[in-house]
Parts: sequence; C-alpha cells; structure tokens
Amino acid sequence: MRLRLSLIAVLLGLVAPVAVAQANEGNGLAVTDPGVLRALETRGFGLAQLLDPARTTPIPSDALFALPAMTPVRAALDDAFARYLADHQKRQPRVRIGVGPGHDVQLFDQAMLTSPDARFALAGIVSRMDRAYVTPDTCGEIRLIYRLTRTAAGIAPPRLPMTLNLVLRAKDPHDASVTCADLAGRWLDSAAFTETGAARADRLLKPDGPLATITAAQIDRIETNLQIAHRPKSDTQEFRTDYLQKVFRFDASAKQFREAPMENQIDRDRLLADAALGNAFRDWLLAPNNLRSFDRGTVLIPEKFLAISSLSSTPVGFAPSALQPEFGLIDSKGRGVFSERDVVAALERAVAQGGALENIRSPAGFARRLNDITCGGCHQIRGIGGFHFPGADTLAEQSQGTVPASPHFIGDQPRRRDIVMAIRDGKAPDFSRGFSDRPQMRGNNELAGSPLLDGWGATCYRPKQNGVADESFASWTCAEGLACQQVGADASSAIGMCFVK
Repeated sequence: MRLRLSLIAVLLGLVAPVAVAQANEGNGLAVTDPGVLRALETRGFGLAQLLDPARTTPIPSDALFALPAMTPVRAALDDAFARYLADHQKRQPRVRIGVGPGHDVQLFDQAMLTSPDARFALAGIVSRMDRAYVTPDTCGEIRLIYRLTRTAAGIAPPRLPMTLNLVLRAKDPHDASVTCADLAGRWLDSAAFTETGAARADRLLKPDGPLATITAAQIDRIETNLQIAHRPKSDTQEFRTDYLQKVFRFDASAKQFREAPMENQIDRDRLLADAALGNAFRDWLLAPNNLRSFDRGTVLIPEKFLAISSLSSTPVGFAPSALQPEFGLIDSKGRGVFSERDVVAALERAVAQGGALENIRSPAGFARRLNDITCGGCHQIRGIGGFHFPGADTLAEQSQGTVPASPHFIGDQPRRRDIVMAIRDGKAPDFSRGFSDRPQMRGNNELAGSPLLDGWGATCYRPKQNGVADESFASWTCAEGLACQQVGADASSAIGMCFVK
C-alpha cells in the first residue's frame, strides 16, 4: 500500500490534464512559456539584475551568494543543513546520510550553492493580486520563481530540486501612475496576447503591459524551498523526501535579506512546550472574528506564534502523524493546545455571531485547516514532490513535456482570476479559499471531473458506515464512475482518493 501511495504521489504531480492546465495557466495571471522567460531574463528580470541593478547578465550561484544582500541567506541555509544533519545522526545514527547514491539518505549537494557551474534561472512569473487582503496598498504581490540549474554541458539532471521565490509588491504604494484596477486589467488583458517568445516579452514590458512598472524597489522578501534529503525505498526504509522552506525579508536599511517568521507557519513544538504561549494562541485563534478569517483562509497569525523554518515531507498520506504541522495540537483528552470541546464551542459562537462558516464545521475540519494554513502543511498535501510551481525549464533545448505548475496551482486559478476581475471592475473581492487539497466550489464547472476537484486522484471523503457524515467534508465526492478509496495503511481515515470503482 505504501508503494501505491508513493506512485500516486508522483503521478499527481505529473498528470494534471493538459487541457485544464493550459486553460488555467493561460488566463493572464502567470508567465510559463520558456521562450518568454528566457527573453525576460535578458531584459532585467534575472535574479542578479533585480538584486543588483548595475548588473546586466545572470551570474552563477557562487557570485550570487557572495552579494552582501545574500550572505545572511547562505548563512541561514548552512545552519539549517547542520541542524538537519545533527538531528538525523541523533535519531538514526546507523543510517548513512550524505551526498550521492551511496547513502541511505541522500542529502542535497550544498556545493551547488557556491558552484560556478550552477545558477538560478527564471522559471515562472505569477501574479498574486489575490493576496491584496494582506497588502491592499500594494495590490498584492508578484512572484518571480527561479530554479537552481546546472549550466555545465552534459550534466544530468540539469535542474536541481531548489527554487528561490523573489516576492515583490505588485505595485509601489507611492506610485500614483497606476491603480490596482489598472494593474488587474493589464494582467487579465495579457491572456489575449498572441505573440510568443521575445515578442511576447516585449508586449508584457510595454508601458501598458503588466510588467512595465516593476522595479527592484518593490522587492519584499525571498522564499526558499529545497529538497534537503531523499530516502529511496529499500528493504529497511520507506520512500520519503524532506523539504526545507525558509523566508527572508528585505531589510532596506541594511540592504540585506534577514531570516523571518513564515506566514502562518505555526511553531507546533514551541506551542506544546510553552503552556502560556499555547493558551494565548488558543484564545487568539478561537476568538470569533479570527476564527471566521481562519475558516475563509485569510487569517494572518501573529508572528509570536510562528516558526522561522518548515520541514515538510512527501508522501505523508492522510493518517495523523508527527509529519503534519497540527499533530498533537488538538487532543480529546485535553493534553494539546485545543480540546475538541474548545473547538465545538468556538464554532458555535462564531456561527451565532456571524452566520454559517464556509469550510470548518467540525473539529476534524478545524484540524485540517490548521494543517493547510501553514506553509509546510499546504506543501505536502498534494504530494507532488514539493514544488507547487516547478516552473518552465528555460535552459532546455526543447520542451521536456512537463507541466510547469502543480494541481495545487492550477486548481486555484479560477478563484484567483475571479478576485483579479473584481479588482479590475472596482468590486469588493471575495478573498476566501477552500481547503488546499479540495478547490473551492467557485470555478467547479471547468474543474469538474479532473484530479483537481472530483476526478481520478482527487481528495475525497469516506464516511463511516452507519455514521453521521462530517459536515466539513460531506461535499467531497467523486465523479461518476469513481469511488472514494483508502490510501495508505490507515483504514480508519475518513479522507481518501477518487479511483475507479
């Protein structure tokens, strides 16, 4: 069964229907064409050019991490590697760990971060104006995704399992020349562009194009995501891959990126170890207004409850385990931060004060939202090998036939598009979102029957025989001809996947 789970995890990252993928990537809110991205890198959108505008060409990773702005990033990553290695040797001293296939646990090759033969290549640009609820004055965010890639000829695989996400404010709040409505219209209009390659890049950069106003002054932070270790399946261990995620905010006064708390990445271990902190978090989250934002997926948890890094694993299945961020926080016997009684009472108060909630209608729904609101929990739910946006392979001679975006990304595009359309039209956007592994019902006409909603491989609900259906998941059904079946070894899990009957 675990082998089947591993296979499913790989397939779900590769078989998002091409038609659905193209329809949703082509809605004007993402740039994924390799030819366009190659051209944009030569027109000021290379990582080095944005971090140091005096540069005109891409630079290798050794020169990148030597930049004064990037030295704290490298130091923090080195420290995270040392901690991971020390923790592994403490927990599993007899399991060999190191770089290369001769080890039981294969580490990411840190040498690539200081190699003259690797660099971060632009792999995608994504409009995140749907995050305008976080920063209304900047109209949300624009994300430039770079993938670490070997540049020496004949080395395979050339692409390495690390992305660097340069997050910019969608617009400078002091720039009155463009409004949020104008910017939203520009992104939506770009869906109709017929040009390809360099010509499309030029169109995106024209004075009325969506990328025309972007400057280095809009840089907010860097988000890194790397496959720190891989455990091949063997007679003594199950297949597993661990991913390290960190965030570095740009300190304009020091002109450096500084390690920072990760948005909504709850620090489970600290919350369980510090009773006062855990109680404060419980009281804050269960307050009716905060609980309603939590239900809608728009909550912003105070930094004092957050961690500065995330270590997530795939595949983890749906059975509760310490690999899930919320594990141990909710306990029916009162040993966690939340008791089920706490949650039920808080849900009743929130409903009484503001009407029915959209997603969370039970303790199980509350627990699942605690997982997917975190960076690490959202990261591992779909089991696609970690990257929600692996990006285009811009340095390849020809397309490798892979889809640059995951089911996670594609399934959320209808919601994002609706928000950008509302901003363009001067209407109040609905920023809410469903659970990460089950897209919100808006846009379900174009997603129905696909692995993104209720098709093969979709997340679904398995109600217990003769039991009462959990209201948080009762609508998670499968398309005709499919049935919700058990995944993994836990036969009691209420969450499964849609497969042929």
